[in-house]
Amino acid sequence: MSDTTERTATAFANPNIAFIKYWGNRDHELRIPASGSISMNLAGLETRTRVRFDSNLSADTLTLNGQPAAEAARARVARLLDRVREMAGTRARAEVVSANNFPTAAGIASSASAYAALALAASAAAGLALDEPALSRLARTGSGSACRSVPGGFVEWQAGTTHEDSYAFSIAPPDHWHLVDCVAVVSTRHKTTGSTHGHALAPTSPLQAARLEDAPRRLDICRQAILERDFEAFAEVVELDSNLMHAVMMTSSPRLLYWLPATLAVMRAVERWRAEGLSACYTIDAGPNVHVICLHEHHPEIVHRLKAIPGVEQVLTATPGGAARLLDEPAASNNPRSLQNLPGQYLRS
Repeated sequence: MSDTTERTATAFANPNIAFIKYWGNRDHELRIPASGSISMNLAGLETRTRVRFDSNLSADTLTLNGQPAAEAARARVARLLDRVREMAGTRARAEVVSANNFPTAAGIASSASAYAALALAASAAAGLALDEPALSRLARTGSGSACRSVPGGFVEWQAGTTHEDSYAFSIAPPDHWHLVDCVAVVSTRHKTTGSTHGHALAPTSPLQAARLEDAPRRLDICRQAILERDFEAFAEVVELDSNLMHAVMMTSSPRLLYWLPATLAVMRAVERWRAEGLSACYTIDAGPNVHVICLHEHHPEIVHRLKAIPGVEQVLTATPGGAARLLDEPAASNNPRSLQNLPGQYLRS
């Protein structure tokens, strides 16, 4: 791609929910994790990102959900664009326009879908044709969990030890298991401590070493439970892993306490419901909102019950989602605000 070329690409990606969590890095700059993780992409929740490289631009720009982004967010995006520019052999700056149809920075993995979509759109706009592992690695440098939003369905991120061997791949397609993620949104406020800073705090917890030592066992149990569609084994390991991550957060220095009273109320309710025979379990990312994973046939009842819990503002639902993909939107490229027109602000049930 020469510096006199203007080229645009738009990409789509789903966020993901981690069943076995990513918390703590081996390499902070490259976001190489301290242990592997397993997740599911979330269809219905989405980020769309358009990247336009233009040699006439004097600096990279970033618009998020129709508003100019803060400088810290713009600089973080520019660092990933620098990697793309180096691979493509160009110095052209880029205009980036991105929008979500779900709450941002509230523990629903908005950075995962954002950087997966950015990696794909930026590489395509720069004229690169990266394969899935390369796209996963590129997305990882922007946000670790973004590497899991590049492949489709149920995804495993092998931790690796270098940039080359740390990437994500699909272990089962979206239609392998008809799970539903019912997201109990108890707050849409931005987190006071973001995940990037939180990862750096993980080693300060006396519990992190034990969590990492046991990670291969939990990964094996979760992987096997997904492949065999064994919900009982799945629920047990998913809740254990979530609690372990939050225990590390709560015992870090300084400690991170993301839960709100409604968070705990949902957790306790889900435990009761499973005892009553509903196939449901909870998991919580770095935020207060609770992902209640259930079998498809139980999700209408789960949604009904979640809405009745005081403090639950709304319930989003998502089924297993596909891989990040490019969109053919020639008309959108001429309208820098067109990505605001996603279907609804959030997907509500």
